[in-house]
Amino acid sequence: MPAKVVVIGSLNMDLVTRAPRLPRGGETLIGQSFSTIPGGKGANQAVAAARLGAQVSMVGCVGSDAYGQQLREGLLAEGIDCQAVGVVDGSSGVALIVVDDNSQNAIVIVAGANGALSPDVLDNADAVLQGADVIICQLEVPDITVGHALKRARELGKIVILNPAPASHALPAEWYAWIDYLVPNESEAAVLSGVAVDSLQTAAAAATQLMSAGVGKVIVTLGAQGLMFANGASCEHFPAPQVKALDTTAAGDTFVGGFAAALAAGKNEVEAIRFGQVAAALSVTRAGAQPSIPTLQEVQAFTS
Repeated sequence: MPAKVVVIGSLNMDLVTRAPRLPRGGETLIGQSFSTIPGGKGANQAVAAARLGAQVSMVGCVGSDAYGQQLREGLLAEGIDCQAVGVVDGSSGVALIVVDDNSQNAIVIVAGANGALSPDVLDNADAVLQGADVIICQLEVPDITVGHALKRARELGKIVILNPAPASHALPAEWYAWIDYLVPNESEAAVLSGVAVDSLQTAAAAATQLMSAGVGKVIVTLGAQGLMFANGASCEHFPAPQVKALDTTAAGDTFVGGFAAALAAGKNEVEAIRFGQVAAALSVTRAGAQPSIPTLQEVQAFTS
């Protein structure tokens, strides 16, 4: 049976426009294209884990609007179990995304139904959590729910991954002991650690600072520079595979989903990191969030 990954988090419809550059304050730009693409960090990570070989269940909430139906149908089409994806009155979550000609993006998220993902919803999905090997959380749903999920996952003895995105404030101190792998990007690592991350050295310093807070291990993702992995004994730099980037949307989510799928399949940490890196590298060569996520066969072909 494939490995079991449970993702607790957000489902958004991404409203994506491409423009020559990101607009300045008060400025109106003429865009080049517009599309609606299923996204949300939780759903992206679920799709990544599923395409990369894991048996996946999603825990989250969508709205009673057309976007909500599309989001559920998109996950089901990937073979993802959606018994714990609830439908609540109102709008689904949306992300407004502008991508420029240099493949950089700016994103505004409206939580919508994601705000209804409560500890009670998690308690009702406890059987799903019990069946997991790896449980993944992010920060696009209420903090109280994330904390509840981390604590329950630790009680169940699961491998616990937190992707602290978006990070606008320090994490509650008690969370760190419940996390096996904390996976921030540069800006998130800076917010959480208080260390400005602008080099490999400062990434290592931030990771070391976060380790001291009690987290199991830290992976600071650094985009084209790869990542920094801290395990308490050392910090190791993993360079990124070299590709030509088209759109970096969901690259971090692809890494997290691939890393989790590999861990759940029994790969060691180094193997899982490198597997996730290849998946993320392939994703940036394509446009969009979920449409850009590669399959297990594509990752295997890249590495063979």
